[in-house]
Amino acid sequence: MVHDPISVLDALMIALSGIVIVFLMLALLWGVIAVISRVMGVLEKHTAHPAAVSAAAPAAAAPAAAPAPVPQVKLEGISEVEAACVMAIVSHETGIPLDQLVFKSIKAV
Repeated sequence: MVHDPISVLDALMIALSGIVIVFLMLALLWGVIAVISRVMGVLEKHTAHPAAVSAAAPAAAAPAAAPAPVPQVKLEGISEVEAACVMAIVSHETGIPLDQLVFKSIKAV
């Protein structure tokens, strides 16, 4: 049951074939994802609801109201830069535009 050890050339060929197989599978996976992405994009364009599109048009055409005065935020133990970062993170994580959020106070914990 004793096998002769493989030569250095055989070991290199095995390693190279393994690397080639991995990269071929990655390329195949990339291609599958690209095809699925294009198909989903085409399906989304064709299944857009006409009512949603027509309802969005009048809302965009409405004149913008005068901007409301920006309320002051009470900062407790935090700098203005850090407060701005907190506001940006909250806006990003909630998906609410920053101009629609109202911050009354920000306190360092």
